[in-house]
Amino acid sequence: MKFGKVGQVVLVSATALVVASLFTACGTLTVDFLFVPTSKLTPGQVQVYEVNSETGALRTIPTSPFPSGGRDPVAEAVSPAPIGNIDSLYVANEDDNNITQFTIGTDGKLYPQSTVNTPGTFPMALAVNAAGTYEYVVDTLGPTAGCSLTNPCPGVIAGYAMTTAAEAAMTGSFGVGSLGQTCAGSTCTLGTPVTNSNNLGYIPLQVSPTNTTTVLTPSGLHILNNGNFLYVTAYSVNVNTNAFTGYLFGFAIGSGGGLTPLNGGTPISLGSEPVAMASNSGSTTLYVVDEATNQIKSFSIQSNGTLTAAGTTSTGNQPSALVLINDQYLYVTNSLDGTITAYSASSGSLTKVGSYATDADPIAVVGDPRNLGFLYTVNFLDNSLSGYKIDMTDGSLINTDHSPYSSTAQPTTITGIPHGGATH
Repeated sequence: MKFGKVGQVVLVSATALVVASLFTACGTLTVDFLFVPTSKLTPGQVQVYEVNSETGALRTIPTSPFPSGGRDPVAEAVSPAPIGNIDSLYVANEDDNNITQFTIGTDGKLYPQSTVNTPGTFPMALAVNAAGTYEYVVDTLGPTAGCSLTNPCPGVIAGYAMTTAAEAAMTGSFGVGSLGQTCAGSTCTLGTPVTNSNNLGYIPLQVSPTNTTTVLTPSGLHILNNGNFLYVTAYSVNVNTNAFTGYLFGFAIGSGGGLTPLNGGTPISLGSEPVAMASNSGSTTLYVVDEATNQIKSFSIQSNGTLTAAGTTSTGNQPSALVLINDQYLYVTNSLDGTITAYSASSGSLTKVGSYATDADPIAVVGDPRNLGFLYTVNFLDNSLSGYKIDMTDGSLINTDHSPYSSTAQPTTITGIPHGGATH
C-alpha cells in the first residue's frame, strides 16, 4: 500500500502517539530503583536499574552509571525513612577511606552531596538503622599509629548521626542526611562520629578488651529492625596453620546512637569465617552464614541482645550473602557454586526448598524494595545481575524476563528504594 503525503503525516502522527503511549506505560511500570556499585574503574561506579513491576525485568536508567565518589566502592546503604522526604544513598569507597552521600532523584539519578572520611581505613560495611537517624561503618583497620595491611591492627566500628531536616535548615548547616554534623554557631563541620561507651568515636573489634595482638578481620554488619542492637562478624587467621576462627560481636545502641559492647566487649566464637547476617522483622531471630564451613547459624535474640544458638543448616559452597523475605523464606548465595539456595524459615528453623543457577560468583542478594516478590543477585565474575520471581506459596524461584542483566565491571553489592518513596 502506498500513502500520499497527508496519509504519511497521519500515519507518522498515529505511530508517534502509540510509541509515546508505550513509553508512558513503561514509565508507570517502574516500581523500584536498584543501585549496584562496581569496583573495576577509577573512580568506582554506581549502576542504577529500574525494576518493571509486572515482570521484574531490569534496565539501566539514562546517564547510568554514576561515579561513586572514590575508589573501590564495596558497601552501600539507603535511608530507610527518608528525612525531609529526601532519599539518600551512601557508598563506602574502600581505597579512599570515605563515605559519599548522594541524593536520589525521583528518576533514580544520583546527585553527590557530601563526603566524610571514616575513623580507620578500608571501610567494608555500612548499615543505617530503621529510623534513618544513625549510620554505622566498619573499618578493616583502626586508627592506630603505624597500622597498615602489612602491619595490621584491630578493625573498628563507628556511628554517625544523620542530619535532620530541621538541622539542615539552620544557617551554615549541611544538607539533609549528611553524616556526623557538628555546629558551633553558624559554622558546621561533617564527619564527627557519635561518642560510645568507651568515650571514643569508635570501638575496636578485639578478641577481648585487653587483647590487641590477635588481629581480627571484620566481615559483616547488621542492625536489628527494632534499632536496639547491632552485630558485627569477624574472623582471625592462624599464620602457621592457616586455620580460621570466627567471631560475632554484639552492641547495644543508645538513645544518642552510641554503642555499648555486649558480653563485656568479648565476642562469641562462631565457626570459621562468618561473612553476612540477616534477621526477622520482629528482631527475635538472627541468621549468620559461614563462608568456610558452608553453614547457616541460627540464633534466638534475647531481650538484652544476647544470642542463644537455635540451629545449623548446610548451604552450598562458599555462601556469601543472604536475605530474608517476609519472614518466610531465606535466600543464600553460594559464590563458588554459582547458585542461590532457598529455605523456608520458621523461628530460626530452616528447610531447604531448592537451589537455582546464577551467573558466576554471586556475592550479594536483595529483594525488590516494593516487596512484590522479585529477587536479584550480584555476580562479581560475570559482571551481571540475575533476577528471579518468588513463588510465595513455597519460596521457589523462576527467572525474570531477560535475566541475567549486564553491569559495569566487578559489581560488589546491591540495595534499592521503591519508586516514589515509602518503605525501603
